[in-house]
Amino acid sequence: MTQIKIRKGHSIRIAGIPQKEILTNLSTAEVGLCPIEYRYVKPKLFIKEGDHVDIGTPLFFNKENPEQIWGAPGVGTISKIKYGPRRVIEKIVIKLDKHEKRFSYKAITLNTIAKLKREEIKSIISETNLWHLIRQRPFNHVANPEDEPRDIFISALQTAPLSPNLDLVLKGQKDALQAGINVLAGLTDGDVNIGISANEQIEELTGLVNCNLHQISGPHPAGNVGIQIHHIAPLKPGDIIWTVNIQHVIILGKLFLTGEIDPTIIVSVGGPGAKNPIHVKTRIGAKIDTIVNDQLEDGEYRIISGDVLTGKKVEKDDYLGFYDTIISILPVDLSRPFLGWIQPGSSKKTYSLSRSFLSFGRRLFNFTTKQNGSKRALVPINAWEDVLPMDIMPNPLYRSILADDVEEMTQLGILECDEEDFALCSFVCPSKIDVGATIRKGLDIMRTEG
Repeated sequence: MTQIKIRKGHSIRIAGIPQKEILTNLSTAEVGLCPIEYRYVKPKLFIKEGDHVDIGTPLFFNKENPEQIWGAPGVGTISKIKYGPRRVIEKIVIKLDKHEKRFSYKAITLNTIAKLKREEIKSIISETNLWHLIRQRPFNHVANPEDEPRDIFISALQTAPLSPNLDLVLKGQKDALQAGINVLAGLTDGDVNIGISANEQIEELTGLVNCNLHQISGPHPAGNVGIQIHHIAPLKPGDIIWTVNIQHVIILGKLFLTGEIDPTIIVSVGGPGAKNPIHVKTRIGAKIDTIVNDQLEDGEYRIISGDVLTGKKVEKDDYLGFYDTIISILPVDLSRPFLGWIQPGSSKKTYSLSRSFLSFGRRLFNFTTKQNGSKRALVPINAWEDVLPMDIMPNPLYRSILADDVEEMTQLGILECDEEDFALCSFVCPSKIDVGATIRKGLDIMRTEG
């Protein structure tokens, strides 16, 4: 077992950390799938409004890669298909049956799963339309079933703000987790690498086989799978790596063990705007208002599907992002302080990594939506470099992207990058530059040119 120490980065001290308990009595009457959240996908529908679907029933496929098919996340009736500009499919809503009868596939024992051939595993995942559980680097898009990954990576280390407690998430799921690992191991001739915490021991992560465990310590973004790839087995030109969210590994494992698709996930609900920060047992694509039920105080709040660094703003009638396991709630603050950054004071009210204000202890902060400044000229004072734990020069890379210099982007390591790994750069940037968005622009350019 390798030991990796991440020294750069920063774990944001945000208030509203979810309690170590799970609400299990929540239910949702409908679920939604948003094709626009999947990168480089041009969806073509199999269904229309009013159709009845079972869990796993094909909803749409990617016109650029027909092998990529998305299945229904629940049993019920297609109640709404929302189109955006140029007839882009933005949302597919399923009104769930009161009693879901899930189609069962053939159950396979844990030992037998480990002996399955690659084509047998691919066939089952394709038949159940679950390829979108697996993502692919570079570019961090849905995996292509025809590709053969060099390695597969899973992060079992949660460092993003307000992340779910993995001890709660994995409790009682060891067999399903091991089954999922066996499935993934059968899809690659390389290694299944799992990054785990070096500071806490989770029973379900001990004794796992068919994989390599790596103990990782350090601040966020140590839990990002991209950072773990960089420190364990860096992505080289021509390499393909697959990544899977650990809760999706469990879904894959249950599929093979029980023959059923179980869309259940554990979601953390927290942040300064949450009345009762807690974990909830819900399902993929659940409606947001069922998750944040009774969580909002009086006033205006921003609800984020995902963490506060990389998530997307949503409304109560939207749906949980497919890859999201966090709901963050922040109070909206539009006030403008007198004298701005030159006002005297301390970090009692202002959060500062640059020590512009005095700092006392390790207290948690009630963050709001206030940006504390506007976009301005780039100030190269190593703010980005101090929080990016990768052997990549972010400032020259940023400039090469703005210049559309594909050759220089490649030399500077753009293919190893993903915007989530640069989210802290945006957070600490004194110029208020969205570095992550620029990294995604660069990756889009590379994919077009490639």
